[in-house]
Amino acid sequence: MKLSRRTLLILLLIVLNIILDQVSKIIVRQEVTPYTESQIFGEYFILTNVENSGAFLGLGSDLGPTVKLLLLLILPIIVLGMVGYHVFKDKSLDRMSLIGFCCIIGGGMANVYDRIRFGSVTDFLHIDLGGIFKTGIFNIADVSVTTGLIMLLVATFIYRRKPEIEEQTPTGA
Repeated sequence: MKLSRRTLLILLLIVLNIILDQVSKIIVRQEVTPYTESQIFGEYFILTNVENSGAFLGLGSDLGPTVKLLLLLILPIIVLGMVGYHVFKDKSLDRMSLIGFCCIIGGGMANVYDRIRFGSVTDFLHIDLGGIFKTGIFNIADVSVTTGLIMLLVATFIYRRKPEIEEQTPTGA
């Protein structure tokens, strides 16, 4: 079976996102003591090592195991499968949307893998620009998903289809 260039590109982008995330997490787990902070770029960019048993910013970490299983593992797997199906089947996707979806799928799969393997997701980056902009602790998979969402948003404005104007024919002439 020969894969098309498009299919190879999709698979490459998804796998690249997963590899970047997993390699960064392996390094952090091995080299950074949990719950310690190291300044990477002054007080603005901080490296730490925390395990997040919840979702974004730890939301849902206090949910019961059954609800966590449904909301943080089964639902994401279903959604990622549906998005993946859409990406492979819809040949009319513009390039920016295609790359955005691949980032979302790769980042999502990387975090799902962590939940399956470790029961939590390793987060390690924190940005604090002195009150102007501050993030929670995140990882490369989160960056992939966020980048993908931004790309999809931008693509909707750039590649927005203009409604076709119906030609009016004069009546009663």
